[in-house]
Amino acid sequence: MTKECCCKGDVACNSFPELDEVLKQYAHVPGSLITILQKAQDIYGYISMDTILHISKATGIRPAKIYGVATFYAQFRLKPIGKYLIMLCQGTACHVNGSEMIEEAICEHLNIKDGETTDDGVFTLNNVACLGCCSLAPVMMIQGADGDETYGNLTKDKVKTILDEIKARA
Repeated sequence: MTKECCCKGDVACNSFPELDEVLKQYAHVPGSLITILQKAQDIYGYISMDTILHISKATGIRPAKIYGVATFYAQFRLKPIGKYLIMLCQGTACHVNGSEMIEEAICEHLNIKDGETTDDGVFTLNNVACLGCCSLAPVMMIQGADGDETYGNLTKDKVKTILDEIKARA
């Protein structure tokens, strides 16, 4: 669902009430663009083009610059993610212990690739550099509304069981 911005250069806007609270605090603070983008993503789950345009109107920063910052940093998403975000560790310990095999199992089981979301919107897969759980390698963390859950010592079968259990309660 796209939000149509009703602003005419005003900081306040009915289409982005939560973001407007952030913009009241940071819109005119030099160097606060990353903070604004982080808070926008926390609110909406990702940064849409409408959000970028709204931030631009409130801050006076060109949309191209905002888009450039949002695409430069890996922490920002420009597309919505699934209800559950699978963060699969690809660090050295996980790689040595079979993270590629685990990724293959996830991709086949959910019919998605790294960075993609399932058609039903339940899962998004993101490979990450390290989760800091090397003793559990290979490991994945699944982020959902109820918090983060870490799963370690993964096998192909264990991953499929975990995903099926999560999907059943989604």
